[in-house]
Amino acid sequence: MKTKLSPFALASMLSVQLFAAEDKPPADDWKPCPSNQASKQYPQYNSEGRVKFRIVAPEAKSVGCTFRDSSEFKKGEDGAWYGHTRPLDEGFHYYMIKIDGAEVPDPNSHYFYGASRWGSAVEIPAKDADFYALKNVPHGQLREVYYFSKSSDKTRHIYVYTPPDYDKDATKRYPALYLQHGGGEDETGWGRQGHAGLIMDNLIAEGKAKPFIIVMENGGVSGPRPTNAPPAGAGPGGRGAFNFSAFEKVVTQDLIPYIDANFRTLSDQPNRAMAGLSMGGMQTRGIAPSHLDKFSHIGVFSGGSIAVTNITDMPKFKEMVKLVFVSYGSSELGTNRVGGRGFGGDPKANTAALKEAGINAVFYESPNTGHEWLAWRRSLYQFAPLLFKD
Repeated sequence: MKTKLSPFALASMLSVQLFAAEDKPPADDWKPCPSNQASKQYPQYNSEGRVKFRIVAPEAKSVGCTFRDSSEFKKGEDGAWYGHTRPLDEGFHYYMIKIDGAEVPDPNSHYFYGASRWGSAVEIPAKDADFYALKNVPHGQLREVYYFSKSSDKTRHIYVYTPPDYDKDATKRYPALYLQHGGGEDETGWGRQGHAGLIMDNLIAEGKAKPFIIVMENGGVSGPRPTNAPPAGAGPGGRGAFNFSAFEKVVTQDLIPYIDANFRTLSDQPNRAMAGLSMGGMQTRGIAPSHLDKFSHIGVFSGGSIAVTNITDMPKFKEMVKLVFVSYGSSELGTNRVGGRGFGGDPKANTAALKEAGINAVFYESPNTGHEWLAWRRSLYQFAPLLFKD
């Protein structure tokens, strides 16, 4: 005879089953993470997306990591501390090791600038990682450059990607994309975390994108963020917590003239684009539409969108702007972060309205990602082939 269980008993059994499934030992198919320093075997990832750490800290009383819901770290027979994370999404994740309460970089990981500090990160290979993989194709160069900015009265640091054949023909000139990082990151972000150079090398080798120069500046915002009405330079689509007016001057008065004078650019408006992720997307929304004489292609990755109501001169915008590209990770859509007042409404609907108004507007949704580098790598991969078409 079958016994009918109460809803409470059923819920209790389900909770036990879920707990037991989560509490089971991780799959024992660990591999070193591709973000490790050379020859370092840890951190490791497994088929579940968990990450396992080995930390040598023999005098420590406690060791852990900044990933929430990680296992308790315990000393192994070799005296090192071991622990693992919950299943993580594929892609790139910042973290720090905690030793007796202090957060420090993992000595086994490469270091990256993110979350407003140099620290550690792990890469869990994505199923579609081929588009940013290091391949046997012609490679461009990521050039480290210093230049003096009159508007900020200081020497600034940038990275410039030049395509594979840049040094082979001294007469050839190239379009330029000005590509910005997110908040808490810097000019190293797109080259290191974003793999922008590898993405472009592969696209160019496959004939999917025209060769062009990429300029990466430090668009960091210093000082307190105001909470009142959006200031000048905050750009269309809301989010007035930043004032980008100083950076706008750097880009338009100093950076563009320097790049055009020192690199072989096609220095006219049809051959210049601006794009960025998160805060860099907000900067793009603020700067590019206000300088239509300088930018013809606009890309906003997880940084708001451009609504029809943001455009004050629609005939001029339609004439001058060849592309508006907006992208988000799928799990960002429908949340307060994206759909709320701070980011200027529904980005997908805004982009559709631009297209209805006769603007070449494209919306891209990165599958199974949130506000993260895998979504932005995919965004660049989708954006680059659309640029500077004849």
